[in-house]
Amino acid sequence: MYLITNGKIITEEAILDGYDLLIEGDKIKNIDRNGKIVLTEGTEVIDAAGGYVAPGFIDLHSDYIEHMAAPRPTSLMDFHLSLREAEKELISHGITTMFHSLSIYKSSEFTHKPIREPENVRKFIEMIYQTHQTKHLVRHRFHARFEIDSIEEVENLKTYIAENKVHLISFMDHTPGQGQYRDLEIYRKTVKGYQEISDEEIDQVITKHQQKEKLTLDGIKEIARLAKEKGIAIASHDDDSLEKLDLVKSFGATISEFPITLEIAKNAKEKGMLTVAGAPNVLLGGSHSGNLSAQEAIRHGFIDILCSDYYPPSLLHAVFIMKEECHLDLVEMFKLVTLNPAKAVNLDDQIGSIKEGKKADLLIIEKIELDFPVITSCFVDGRLILKTNYRI
Repeated sequence: MYLITNGKIITEEAILDGYDLLIEGDKIKNIDRNGKIVLTEGTEVIDAAGGYVAPGFIDLHSDYIEHMAAPRPTSLMDFHLSLREAEKELISHGITTMFHSLSIYKSSEFTHKPIREPENVRKFIEMIYQTHQTKHLVRHRFHARFEIDSIEEVENLKTYIAENKVHLISFMDHTPGQGQYRDLEIYRKTVKGYQEISDEEIDQVITKHQQKEKLTLDGIKEIARLAKEKGIAIASHDDDSLEKLDLVKSFGATISEFPITLEIAKNAKEKGMLTVAGAPNVLLGGSHSGNLSAQEAIRHGFIDILCSDYYPPSLLHAVFIMKEECHLDLVEMFKLVTLNPAKAVNLDDQIGSIKEGKKADLLIIEKIELDFPVITSCFVDGRLILKTNYRI
């Protein structure tokens, strides 16, 4: 049992100052005024030192594990080592539930990523599935990012779903001329940033991708049906038109990842979808692809969820940037990385907010400088798994 005291507790409705929080087993047992909770023998008291007590972060979309496993195009690290080292970093950034976004790609023109080869993806999926059979730190989940030209991998994806190894699925189409790369000039610059290639060669690449065979709508609907039968949430990716929103809604998508414009984000919400933006976009002040500004979209109320995408530290810092620089409500900003993603994947009855009876996934957040928040304690399932002491 733990008693967290001297902290500002961030609930779904407000920030509670002058309250204590009791953890018993893996649950939040009680929240009450300072000194009101009667302690039993053996209860450890944790001093939050005036910091915030927040729910653990839930990251629905991050390919960070790919970078850990393949830090260089020709360097493929041991997968077990990569996963174990990654989770030590994730807890330091407050991420207690991670949906590892492994890409099921056919090919990419940007850079060769050995982790995206089908055999390596299969190995990682199995490793994620097995994590909860042994000691682990965070809640590992698999977000299947399925590129719709990966026709050869359809049956494997169906098998992963049937074996309960998929926890979120998104359908992607990175064909140049639409979606994220609707601006072909940005596509050209992006490709050139990865390799030396002439304009003529890029034109050939664009033509090849625009003519490639893709999974049919019936094929997508069949995968979506299997996912829905298992209670797996379905996301679309890079929505760029009202027609695409209607299309993805038709096969059961409830999440719109990275809507391309403010208007599309607004329309996705009007259609009842939960919208996702990248927290690095907040830190950078805009999209690296020249698309939606996450800060602007959040200010308008058109973004429900922030994900770390490729940079795990971004979740914590984005929350405070939106509060301090954009003057938005801190309780609502924390929901972008806690309660709202929990709702998106149907886990909000267990995690995502601080409430009696819920899982004790908790963070203590202090500021070591006026504008620099850090995680000093992290609990998962009521277990204290991180304690960091900054020194002068």
